[in-house]
Amino acid sequence: MFPTKTDKARDELQGRERTLSQRERALLLMADGRRSLTDFSPLFASRTEAEQAIQALMRQGYLQDAQAAAAAAAQAAAQPPAPVPAADPIRLATSADNFDGKRSLATTRMFLFDICERMFVRRDPKFALQMRDALREARDRGAMLTIAALMLTEVEKTAGAERAESLRERIGRLLPPAETVH
Repeated sequence: MFPTKTDKARDELQGRERTLSQRERALLLMADGRRSLTDFSPLFASRTEAEQAIQALMRQGYLQDAQAAAAAAAQAAAQPPAPVPAADPIRLATSADNFDGKRSLATTRMFLFDICERMFVRRDPKFALQMRDALREARDRGAMLTIAALMLTEVEKTAGAERAESLRERIGRLLPPAETVH
């Protein structure tokens, strides 16, 4: 089984209100139709627990089997699209990276998990595993910044300084402000 996100999952990941646990959200982030149960197992205590979590998210409508989704997409593509009225203007988003949510360590952690999955899992699985483990243990701003710095050093090596800097700025917008001592 190779689960993939549904629109409901994308809404959950983008929305301000969170209805799922952090582990379930991490599972949603990783679900791309190319990863199998084996890839999700490290997030859980056992393979059985991972399978139960995936099945529960499928029953709740957050995940679907990638093969079933591909078949449905092929069937939808075979049908002619409905005409779009010419009077409706097309609106383009100015930025895909607008974040106006609450700054928090949890939000920062999820963003760093996402970077880890997108940038390191295929390229350097051992490093990705180390970063995932470190993120699970990070409990304060300092620990989060240390992990982010390690990841950004690797991003800079593989994707360039510009990409690393854009991610650094985003992390700065997600982290809660440093506490000041009076």
